[in-house]
Amino acid sequence: MNTGSLLLQQLINGLSLGAIYALIALGYTMVYGIVKLINFAHGDIMMMGAYAGYFVLVAMCKDGAGNSYTVTVPALLLAFLAAMVLCALLSLVIERFAYRPLRNAPRLNSLITAIAVELILQNVMRILPFVGPNPRQFPTMPLRNFAIGGGVSITNLQLLVIIASAVLMLVLNFIVNYTKTGKAMRAVSYDLGASSLMGISVNKTIAITFVIGSVLAGAGGVLYATAYPQIEPTMGYMPGLKAFVAAVLGGIGSIPGAMVGGVILGIAETLTKGFISSQYADAISFSILIVILLVKPTGIFGKKRTVKV
Repeated sequence: MNTGSLLLQQLINGLSLGAIYALIALGYTMVYGIVKLINFAHGDIMMMGAYAGYFVLVAMCKDGAGNSYTVTVPALLLAFLAAMVLCALLSLVIERFAYRPLRNAPRLNSLITAIAVELILQNVMRILPFVGPNPRQFPTMPLRNFAIGGGVSITNLQLLVIIASAVLMLVLNFIVNYTKTGKAMRAVSYDLGASSLMGISVNKTIAITFVIGSVLAGAGGVLYATAYPQIEPTMGYMPGLKAFVAAVLGGIGSIPGAMVGGVILGIAETLTKGFISSQYADAISFSILIVILLVKPTGIFGKKRTVKV
């Protein structure tokens, strides 16, 4: 494969990976945009979604001998639904009992709580008898390659990831920009106190924001496990961190920024693997975070805000 073909192939791989990062990053940026909280447990909510999808696929797709799996489209759709519902319910519990009581506390308290929630989710999954600490193989659809030309190809799983991510992002864009709930979310993000005085239920709006972000994370968990078919209780840690980098890169608090930041980060990671070494992929990702904080701390789409004292 020549350099041009390799570049195109890595761009396709990066778009697929970046779409997953963008889905997870949207949860970070939506929550931060409203309550100024960096929810570091978000990656582990993604992990919970991956496990929900796993158990649905195992139950529906096991063959008669119980040795292999044939994943069908209806089973995969049900896995997505189960992951989204579980993550939505989990986010409601976390927001109500972990974050809401600390809403008026110093931000450091909420940050420490988010890290605590992350560790709780990981370790609860490790000790559950039907989960455990050992990795599990995630059932996936049979892999098919579609040739584009010049030795470049795209798989059916990559197409699934890209199309599903694009559809979910369009749905989110519609909700935020064209619904009453989205208008309330934008109002609360602009001025929480004034929104409350105007009759908007702040608690309900914040809870809905957590739910939407977690639904996207649940879908991202199933997509990530489909693309990289192995799951374990700590699987959400690194994708969660990279999604946070993507959110900062695009401008945390900006929904278009999270989408663009995720795609840029995914492409940067796959180009590093293709042209330098896979050992440097993580280092490049976090180097991007350092550079963006030094050069443009507000991110690509972020705006400077004046804080009155």
